[in-house]
Amino acid sequence: MNPTAVLILEPAPGQADLPPDLPSDFPRCYGLSPHRENRLGRNGDCAIALDYPPFQVVSRYHAVIQAFPAVRGRSRVVWQLRDLDSANGTYLNGDRLGESHWLVPGDRLQLGSTGPCFRFELGSGDPEGDRPPQSSPTPVSALTLSQLFPLLSTDSDFFHKAWLVPGSITVAMVVSLFAAFGNPLIFNRLLGLYLSLAGYYLFIYRLCGHRKPWWVLLLTAGTMALILQSPLTPWSLWLFREVLPGALPVAGDGLSRGQQFGRLFVGTGLLEEGLKALPVLLCWAMGRVLPDPWRQRVGLWEPLDGILLGAAAAGGFSLVETLGQYVPQVMAHMTLTAGTEAGELAGLQLLIPRLLGAIAGHMAYSGYFGYFMGLSVLRSRYQWLILGVGYGSAALLHALWNWAGLGSLVWLTVAGLLSYGVLMAAILKGRSLSPTRSQNFATGLYSAGKSGDKPAQKP
Repeated sequence: MNPTAVLILEPAPGQADLPPDLPSDFPRCYGLSPHRENRLGRNGDCAIALDYPPFQVVSRYHAVIQAFPAVRGRSRVVWQLRDLDSANGTYLNGDRLGESHWLVPGDRLQLGSTGPCFRFELGSGDPEGDRPPQSSPTPVSALTLSQLFPLLSTDSDFFHKAWLVPGSITVAMVVSLFAAFGNPLIFNRLLGLYLSLAGYYLFIYRLCGHRKPWWVLLLTAGTMALILQSPLTPWSLWLFREVLPGALPVAGDGLSRGQQFGRLFVGTGLLEEGLKALPVLLCWAMGRVLPDPWRQRVGLWEPLDGILLGAAAAGGFSLVETLGQYVPQVMAHMTLTAGTEAGELAGLQLLIPRLLGAIAGHMAYSGYFGYFMGLSVLRSRYQWLILGVGYGSAALLHALWNWAGLGSLVWLTVAGLLSYGVLMAAILKGRSLSPTRSQNFATGLYSAGKSGDKPAQKP
């Protein structure tokens, strides 16, 4: 007779009792099936579903416990615990789990360093059970067709796992770059688009962990590109740089460092952050008039919406500015002085750092302002104060980058690190404030995984 295994919910280490806001009918003991995988996670199809506010550190699919035939005795099984690439990790007896591990009665496993804690025990079917093999990393079992052809074992969640879509886009982009070899204009546009998408996805979208349809984000970036080509842009340039004191400083104009900063604050910070806010405000307005479910998909309802939309608008701005202004300028200059090949190389050398740096530049400033725009929706009583602080601080960060660029690379590095750090702080705060935090899929980087997924406190 196979031993029956159970997980018993216990207080986390250092706690005297279970979370007080846990429902009274929440199960304290879970039986484990020896015939299938026992997934633990927030998704409703998990064998042990933990979609409760006190357990926000738990991933959608966090860990799995599975029974295997034991090395000794055909009627017994051993149990294996495996982490499913969760954002906050799985801990076994206080240590973070690396590879899979064989469980023995009395083992304590915890989902995340602050998540739910369980004790593993064997039921009355066999109080001793079989001790797991210590010399072999995997249990002895028959070779199956799905082991030889792993694609056959994938389920309906396959297309949402393992970075399949980003990897497929990368493959398609690589093929397109090969096809564009020898045509610098198309090559630069394809590479610029890919760098912008990759930076946005890896360092903003995944860290936000908030679902916003990609077509909404792409349309936001496209709307920004259209605004830059519209009459609104030259009118804004005239207003901020001729009517207001925002004329850009030039070499030899005799301005002090403070005067240079003041002009950059008006002529680049306030000007460009105002323009990049327009697509976000458009989404806010559309969310007020569209019917469900479109209003939720398109609209601006919380800080994470604002961060994603603001950074998307900034991506469109950075692409147009880099490919339409800076790269052509440096290519033309180098072509005249050193030839065509030197011009093409110089354009490529400028393209890559400008678009990779957008995560600490345009995307950081506008994502940070987007946080405040979303916050103003949640805290509408203080709407104008919140928007004023957000607009001013985003413009200040933007001006600081340009002002540091007039000095040394060291100060430019400091300005970039500050901007990205401020954006990360806004993302973590936005995650804690999010009304939809139970569905958050945020990637757990070193610091984000420890602080960003904690349950939100009452404001």
